[in-house]
Amino acid sequence: MSADWLTGTPLAVAKPVLTALVLPPTPLLLLVLAGAWRLRRGQRGGLALVLAACVGLWLCTCDGFAGWLQDAILRPPPALDAAARAGLRRQAAAGTPIAIVVLGGGVDPFAPELAEGDLKPPSLQRLRYGLWLGKETGLPVAMSGGAGWALGNGSEMSEAAVGARVAAREFGAPLRWTEEGSRDTRGNARNTVALLAKQGVREIVLVTHGWHMPRALREFRAAAAGAGAAVPVIVAAPMGLAPRAEMPLLQWLPSGDGARNCMLMLREIAGGLLAPSA
Repeated sequence: MSADWLTGTPLAVAKPVLTALVLPPTPLLLLVLAGAWRLRRGQRGGLALVLAACVGLWLCTCDGFAGWLQDAILRPPPALDAAARAGLRRQAAAGTPIAIVVLGGGVDPFAPELAEGDLKPPSLQRLRYGLWLGKETGLPVAMSGGAGWALGNGSEMSEAAVGARVAAREFGAPLRWTEEGSRDTRGNARNTVALLAKQGVREIVLVTHGWHMPRALREFRAAAAGAGAAVPVIVAAPMGLAPRAEMPLLQWLPSGDGARNCMLMLREIAGGLLAPSA
């Protein structure tokens, strides 16, 4: 679950199950059943519950609602512009110890068509942008990500290990560092800050999707402060911020993309609400 404070507790392995239970569509489907039960018993309010659940299900499958959640509640920072990239390039040329850190976003332990593990689309998108940014600025690139809680305890396939192979083989750009032990964003932050501090890195550029960036920034800054390490997150490099190209009407009609994007936004919002205050 996005509530990374569960890490280190007995409930940590249940995070994927808890996510499925507390996020749509499960609560809304239960609301439909509750409304139907009240209607069957002739109790008041049953129809209102069913209608409310249907409205919620509609909104939670609309890309327009996902976009509103991202812009109004998550509010990711803007993408790096040309001037910011030029500044990083100058710092790299001057020898400033900065590293680009790509956060994993999922891995398939075994893809039959490849006969080996493969990155899920969010991981591949982040890696592609991180490598491009490394080429643009001259900064070294690291990737952080283990197996993730959803894969269970039996999987040893890490996002960073697969990412390193993809970076070298498919992009011709080997990663400088990999962090393979983390299972969520909090683990990404703690393990990566410790790893880079030992390597003399003092500043990092964080790459992840825009909807994930606010929580990732909080975790990395907290990890740096808690470890007493001089590794502040000085630059947020969000990606996946392309504006929606569909006509407005289509954005408010149910779709598979809308359902997926709403789930991502709601999971991040839940993670922010459930995270303990600093």
